[in-house]
Amino acid sequence: MLLGALAAVVATVSAAVPAGATGGEAPGGPGAEAVYQPADKQAFGTAHGGAKSPVWFTLGGGRMTEVFYPDLSTPAVRDLQLMVTDGKTFTERAQDVDVRTEPVAGKGLTFRQLARGTGWTAELTYVTDPDRASMLVDVDLHAHRPLQAYVLYDPALSREGNDDNGTSGAELVASDKATTSALVAGRGFAATSTGYLGTSDGWTDLADDHTMDWTYGQAGPGNVVQTGRLKIDGVKHGHDTLVLGFGKDRDQAVRTAHQSLDTGFRSAARDYAKGWRDYVAGLNKPPKSITTRHEQEVYRSSLMVLAASEDKAHPGAYIASPTFPWAFGFDRQISPEFGSYALVWPRDLYQIATGLLAAGDDDGANRALDYMLGVQQQADGHLSQNTRVNGEPYWTSIQLDETAAPMLLAWLLHRTDASTLDGLRKAAEFMVNYTKDGNKAPWTEQERWENQSGYSPATIASEIAGLVCLADLLDRAGDADGAAHYLAIADDWASKVDGWTRTSTGPLSTDPYYLRLTKDGKPDQGTKYNLGDNNPGEVDQRTVVDPSFLELVRLGVRPADDPGIVNTLGVVDAELGDDTPAGQLWHRFTSDGYGEQATGEPWNVIWPTPEPTRTYGRLWPIFAGERGEYDLLAGDAASARDRLATIAATANDGLMLPEQVWDNRPPAPAKEPGTGTTSATPLAWTHAQFVRLAWSIQQGSPVERPTVVACRYAETC
Repeated sequence: MLLGALAAVVATVSAAVPAGATGGEAPGGPGAEAVYQPADKQAFGTAHGGAKSPVWFTLGGGRMTEVFYPDLSTPAVRDLQLMVTDGKTFTERAQDVDVRTEPVAGKGLTFRQLARGTGWTAELTYVTDPDRASMLVDVDLHAHRPLQAYVLYDPALSREGNDDNGTSGAELVASDKATTSALVAGRGFAATSTGYLGTSDGWTDLADDHTMDWTYGQAGPGNVVQTGRLKIDGVKHGHDTLVLGFGKDRDQAVRTAHQSLDTGFRSAARDYAKGWRDYVAGLNKPPKSITTRHEQEVYRSSLMVLAASEDKAHPGAYIASPTFPWAFGFDRQISPEFGSYALVWPRDLYQIATGLLAAGDDDGANRALDYMLGVQQQADGHLSQNTRVNGEPYWTSIQLDETAAPMLLAWLLHRTDASTLDGLRKAAEFMVNYTKDGNKAPWTEQERWENQSGYSPATIASEIAGLVCLADLLDRAGDADGAAHYLAIADDWASKVDGWTRTSTGPLSTDPYYLRLTKDGKPDQGTKYNLGDNNPGEVDQRTVVDPSFLELVRLGVRPADDPGIVNTLGVVDAELGDDTPAGQLWHRFTSDGYGEQATGEPWNVIWPTPEPTRTYGRLWPIFAGERGEYDLLAGDAASARDRLATIAATANDGLMLPEQVWDNRPPAPAKEPGTGTTSATPLAWTHAQFVRLAWSIQQGSPVERPTVVACRYAETC
């Protein structure tokens, strides 16, 4: 779809681009529509800590993809990549050749890309400058004969790539109303050009005759792409350094770029690696449950990915993922101003914080709680569905498990200060008094998968556990009446959750089992609803299950050996489980449609025909972690250990863990089951779940399980 649109743009304007054109304004504006790159990243990096370097980078598809500046909700770059030609017979971009992306051992979130083209190889190594807002790329090109090398740079400043302006010269400078970038090369550029994507950019130029015919001096506003010929040939000269500097204006961006260039890649990379080495050294030593070298590497990567996911100007604002999956990256009807996963969800923030806490980063976990209550909590007490890192709400549905999240986290952090308790009381009052369209809590407008309302066992588990945790904190602070009030509500809901969510008449088992949710709190009735995400028609609520019911056990509302729990495990395994080379994994819920098409093409919900194209949710590694935590409570440590290995096996070459992996349905076997799909990668939640399970195995029980809840409902203490 996107390639077709781009071809149409090229055909429309190609006649307007004269051969051999030099200088002046580039033709063909505004260029093809600006979209983001696929979400399956092989790398994510930034300098650790400090506001001096508010730059984050991603790598994917053989090139540098989205770079974020000045915060983690604001991409400023679409991509930057190497382009090599012999000037006569071929021109190849990095995205067109075989490229392996890998972390540089012992250097923190330093990554290299190893590219192999027609008679040439290149090694590109990426870091950010710990002291400045800049990105450094070390380039080594080796060739059998002298070749020409170019850098192709596509800015997308301030979350919008359609309104950039650019100029060519000693520096390639791009700007919009708020931000400027400046690209420089250590050896300088032999030639430069600024044009429009798909019409007058450097790839369009060289792909035609393998010669740089266009050297346009400026372009914009539009989807600007900039090209610089490097002064390396792979034989006589093979090494260069690229620096991409950012600033509020041209002077600041150019100055920043040259300062980083003067510092040099080696010095910046040394300080960058030291920052990460010092951070990891300050955490707990890895748990003994981590036994293989690969697991050790994934564990260390996970610690750093979690820390890197925190914005530097907004403490505690850990985003879900630095990515824009599927239609979220190219369809503005679905994702206005492209928010997507570069946002902060209280749910994901709780997962991240508990992972940090398990690893020994108590300060990070406390910052997360402060962000929840100080930034995300609204005047009425509820927490926003998600926000940009600056606290601006993005999607605005009510999800009561998210409003319960700070209660659970505060209990783990032993927070009984007045400010925290005031915020938690506000959240609790909103939660217990919530009503909408005649429905009352614990009914929620959306459950954890964000596309259905109703009575969800997972959400209700969070609500019950949150109230019990809050009651315990209040009791410690001397508020016995407040504690008793919330305990009474929690006890009432705990006694009724089965009546709201566990069916005895469903078709999937003759014994009772928990449903994904009920629309009406009547699990024995065949109430129908549409699952969304391109599912046709309606389904009986008794036919839809979800592994998330295990929140009842993880959070201490039900014991692991409860007959309804045990029976539902078998139902879920039969309906949602899949065996892959990585191990046993699960889908989110029956007939989940949040994933790729059968062809592997992207998910969307807006189609050119009245009938939606079917899409298929794949397997989620987080469920291996949640099942592993259940295994521990059921006394099966060996299975929990296997689940840990399964999550580690889903990591890609850059040690990034995905949201989803391929199942055994098409496009398998072309896409190997158990390997990452084009879903959000890295997903911080998956990394947090891996870290948490590793520590839970060492402890013998889930480290984040609130014992105050379990002792009340699930076990004798």
